[in-house]
Amino acid sequence: MLRYSISRLLGAIPTILIIITLSFLLLHAAPGGPFDSQKKIPPEIKQNIERKYHLDEPLYKQYFRYLGGILAGDFGPSYQYRDTTVNEIIRTGFPIDIVIGGVALFGALLIGLPIGIMAALRRDTLWDHSSMGFSMIGISIPVFVIAPILILVFAVNIHWLPAGGWQKGSLKYVILPASALAAPYIAYVARLMRGSMVEVLNSQFILMARAKGVPRRLVILRHALKPALMPLVSFLGPAIAGVITGSIVIETIFGLPGIGRAFVDGALNRDYTLVLGVTILYGVLIVVCNLLADLSYSVLDPRVRY
Repeated sequence: MLRYSISRLLGAIPTILIIITLSFLLLHAAPGGPFDSQKKIPPEIKQNIERKYHLDEPLYKQYFRYLGGILAGDFGPSYQYRDTTVNEIIRTGFPIDIVIGGVALFGALLIGLPIGIMAALRRDTLWDHSSMGFSMIGISIPVFVIAPILILVFAVNIHWLPAGGWQKGSLKYVILPASALAAPYIAYVARLMRGSMVEVLNSQFILMARAKGVPRRLVILRHALKPALMPLVSFLGPAIAGVITGSIVIETIFGLPGIGRAFVDGALNRDYTLVLGVTILYGVLIVVCNLLADLSYSVLDPRVRY
């Protein structure tokens, strides 16, 4: 497994390099620049600013200079947030995204797994049809519809939770955005678990265990549950990265100071270093989460070898 992990990590280097190169070229190919604004800047001042940030150099020199900074762990200064580096922006905003995304994913698993398992065990019953119907609704309704409804009910009408903002260490500022973000993932987890469990329960080894007189509860817990989790683990790899990085809409609606909003502002204002830094972070996160998902297969199924 160690050799497999090292080979996967080494294989991820070209992928990350391609992401960096394409993002760098596309950003610089877009019209405009980080210091173009409605207020006209005198040419000599603009030249001095571009010289300070090495934007007057040929594109290939800028590219290799940026790669050198990445190898040193420096994503460079932000062009729009003056006197602030991209590392500082990520260090400030990314923990907020991790908290919101982590709570959302935990809630999705805590609710979605039992729903899916019970739907599979009670196949073609009212519970099965109703739970899968509500799951389809959860998948269909976008987050930007769910979030205002939660704010209207729990913040405006009954005043249980704040409508937005952020206070470090306060759970009440986490509940609403995490709930809105978790809603579609609850539906995905429930449907995946239901389909996987139904397939496993019809497998030969499950039928053999039942024929030997093993109690139904032990059949489910010891024999069916682990293999049924395999498709869910495959889903969780990109889902972990997606739930952490996919909170841009949530950050906007609830006024959270995460890196998603900074990423959008940076893209609109041609803040090259900020957009590249967040893109690289997302790429590395996806690669690592997929690797962890692959490694967990051997824990769930001893027959899996790398």
